[in-house]
Amino acid sequence: MWQDKLKEIIYILENSKINEIEVNFWGRKYRVVKNANIMVQNESAPQIQSSNASTKDKNTPLAESEVSETVPPASLEGEELLSPMPGTFYSAPTPDDPKFVNVGDKVNKGQTLCIIEAMKIMNEIESEFEGTVTDIKVNNGEAVEYSQPLFIINPT
Repeated sequence: MWQDKLKEIIYILENSKINEIEVNFWGRKYRVVKNANIMVQNESAPQIQSSNASTKDKNTPLAESEVSETVPPASLEGEELLSPMPGTFYSAPTPDDPKFVNVGDKVNKGQTLCIIEAMKIMNEIESEFEGTVTDIKVNNGEAVEYSQPLFIINPT
């Protein structure tokens, strides 16, 4: 099913003056660029590079074989805490208050880590286990999607 959406993205790119498209859906992130280094970014797939992509003319329509899937560098050790809903991520109760947690903080099960605003309702997101926060994947005020990683917590 996601392959059909990817084909739609490529079609839009081919038939427009747009040089780059980046989309997030179904927990996957895709980035398609119309130039010699054609790439689609899929966070859950192994890295595959197309060898003939760099020799193509920039004005040549994209072929499916020219699209490559890549993965960002190895993630930090620990468990991902995923967003339970789409909304806006807030790292503190108010802009003047300190953040709920910072990288390196130890957290307990049930401790509030952030707030996600959805439909004007502030939802406190709590830790599912004890551990140490090794990474915060989202910046304050950013939109988040369902099942998007918010934190990496190394369980203790």
